[in-house]
Amino acid sequence: MAPVEQDALALQEQLFHARVRECIICALLFASLYILCHFIITHFKKHTDFVAAHDDEDAAVNRIALGLCTFTLAVALGAVLLLPFSIISNEVLLSFPQNYYIQWLNGSLIHGLWNLIFLFSNLSLVFLMPFAYFFTESEGFAGSKKGIMARVYETSVVLLLLTLLVLGMVWVASAIVSNNAASRQSLYDLWEYYLPYLYSCISLFGVLLLLLFTPFGLSTMFTVTGKLLVKPRLLEDLDEQLSCTRLEEAAVSRRIADKASCWLHLSVEPLREQFFTIRSKRRKLELRHRASAWQRNLGYPLAMLGLLALTGISLLIVCFHVLELLLDDAAMPRGIQDASLGQVSFSFFGSFGAALQVILIFYLMVSSVVGFYSSPLFTQLLPERQDTPLTKIIGNCVSLLVLSSALPVFSRTLGITRFDLLGDFGRFNWLGNFYIIFLYNMGFAVLTTLCLVKRVSWAVQAELIRAFGLHKLPLPVTRSRALGKPS
Repeated sequence: MAPVEQDALALQEQLFHARVRECIICALLFASLYILCHFIITHFKKHTDFVAAHDDEDAAVNRIALGLCTFTLAVALGAVLLLPFSIISNEVLLSFPQNYYIQWLNGSLIHGLWNLIFLFSNLSLVFLMPFAYFFTESEGFAGSKKGIMARVYETSVVLLLLTLLVLGMVWVASAIVSNNAASRQSLYDLWEYYLPYLYSCISLFGVLLLLLFTPFGLSTMFTVTGKLLVKPRLLEDLDEQLSCTRLEEAAVSRRIADKASCWLHLSVEPLREQFFTIRSKRRKLELRHRASAWQRNLGYPLAMLGLLALTGISLLIVCFHVLELLLDDAAMPRGIQDASLGQVSFSFFGSFGAALQVILIFYLMVSSVVGFYSSPLFTQLLPERQDTPLTKIIGNCVSLLVLSSALPVFSRTLGITRFDLLGDFGRFNWLGNFYIIFLYNMGFAVLTTLCLVKRVSWAVQAELIRAFGLHKLPLPVTRSRALGKPS
């Protein structure tokens, strides 16, 4: 064999082994995410929906739908980890460029992960989650033999009709937006145009949701942290409050016992509600009383300062990115097809800046989820431990996938990171529109500032009122209220 042929064969073997290695790594990563998401969904699912004692068919259908939900949640978690994993991989390759044991961490692997997340996100949003919902609601066509296959046939027909409807709407919308011969010709390409355009619309919707929920979630994080951690004692006698609450609880308990033993059938439900409220207050006071001085005086202030620092840094980065957009076209988010890792850091501050970017990305994602579940529209969607029906699980998986799949675009649009979007994530048409990107950054900065100032100022005012005991004072009666009070 000639030396040239040997070199070509050796190169083909290297490419084959590299492709096999990438497939094994991707399979192991996704299997780990799938197992983790399975435990998470099992923690929240309603066990009576999966018991085969009453109906074996319904239990089997629910288990299939649960597997699809687990797959979708794993894809959502992978979308959250996609950008941080890429940033960390780039810094590791910069720090250890010649290390043999990390040669598997290359641009081809990262690019493949981005493409897989994009593909699975499309698959889950367009096919798997609608199939899971219609599958659980189906019963089979009238007159057909009952069974799982009858449900599969009905679900497939309904899903096909829904797909045709959605594709027709996308076709009409695209034809209206870009009315030229080239665009009309590209409308007939399903894989190269339809799905990326549809996912571009879904991604834009997810980015808008992140714009609405993240500022609200950033302000809500302060309230949630205040409820979870023990606050310091500021000019208040906790022992006296605890003693008064115990006496009040004992008095209400005696009143309930007296009414229960009375021969008259009196309603004790209002007293029971009052008793449960006082008992909850007493348990919170006992928790604060048992907390150590380190927890009261150090944990709560540090947590609040950390949240304030992360929010302030995010606002500063977005404001600086707005100035960059006005002065430099390179600040616009763009997509690339080749991931050249290990050449230059994506932060001005090196590894420290990259670590800060990863922390901010996770912080913004957690804030958006908190804001999503705290909003009045989606409060009912909040899962409950061991008591979440399957339809609510499907709704949660779809919502989390829409938010998480928009996270890479969201982070790059706000300038949180300079890591360019890989693969089809950078093919979204609206990413090249300067006015959309500029108004999006301005909207995030304004909304976050307003929510933060409002929530922090109210929290400080409430803490000062509670610390000085002003909340115990009677409300003043104005002249208008006194005159308007009926005799």
